[in-house]
Amino acid sequence: MDEHEFTRTVAERTGLSRQEAADLTWATLETLAHRLSPGEARDLSAELPERLADAVRRGGTDHIERFDYHDTVRRVAERTMLKKEEADKGVRTVLAVLREAVSEKEFNDMMSQLGADFSQALEPAG
Repeated sequence: MDEHEFTRTVAERTGLSRQEAADLTWATLETLAHRLSPGEARDLSAELPERLADAVRRGGTDHIERFDYHDTVRRVAERTMLKKEEADKGVRTVLAVLREAVSEKEFNDMMSQLGADFSQALEPAG
């Protein structure tokens, strides 16, 4: 999946404009990278299109931060100026599109570092 397809898919699923979806995707990937080990961030970057990989690299750190899913949504909302509900749907959507864009092994490796609350965010409601 290339960057344009990724962004278009996020835009279609969230109802955001292409630019808003691109900003949301970038902010989400950069924020998630703060939670990943350097090796995992590198592995994820290797499976993404270059500009999306740049977001992961930019957010990568040697000091893994510990924050939960709700804090991720808050951070993404602040960075994108989206409402909290829009950011929540957006982060869920970016995670779902990531699941489609990278290998199953890489996605599972990433999710294992993010934690159970991120996995629960991907589960369908109801």
